[in-house]
Amino acid sequence: MDLVIATQNGHKIREIRSLLKSLKQFDVYSILDFADYVPPPETGETFEANAELKALHAARALRKWTLADDSGLVVPALNGAPGVYSARYSGEGASDKDNRKKLLKEMEGLEGERRSAYFECCIALASPEGVRKVVKGTCEGIIIEEERGGNGFGYDPLFVKYDYNQTFAELGEGVKNQISHRAKALEKILITLESLL
Repeated sequence: MDLVIATQNGHKIREIRSLLKSLKQFDVYSILDFADYVPPPETGETFEANAELKALHAARALRKWTLADDSGLVVPALNGAPGVYSARYSGEGASDKDNRKKLLKEMEGLEGERRSAYFECCIALASPEGVRKVVKGTCEGIIIEEERGGNGFGYDPLFVKYDYNQTFAELGEGVKNQISHRAKALEKILITLESLL
């Protein structure tokens, strides 16, 4: 059975593929495998709305079951920013480095609990007929004051999960894939995927 991951982000594709490897009956593709497909603009105001929008658009256009995630970093002390704008926090086409730099600047002077943050991931599963399931996973921690580590992507070099002393960018991929927001959400969607078989 075909399953499409509706993202062009190579890091996410690798992470999701790794977490889905137990489902051997699925042939997993990404939208990079469909050269003519153009993803919709992310106009939702929540992670859930964007995940549903991306999953449904790709499922209908490609006539296949599709998984889409929308995820980002939420800092309560910054009124929830960067939130749904995580990937473009410092402007359209911004690099991960640009976004991290802006976040550190916005958080200057914040200490202790005011540096708490969480990653949120919403995953939507859709068929060409409609959205079938939406799940959410979160991972709580703090934002440190300078980058550490060379793995991961996005805000990983700044985020330390509670009860850990390494950033997501210092942890090995295997560890991160067990404790991340995306791992938690995928664990929930696996049950629905297994029921399709």
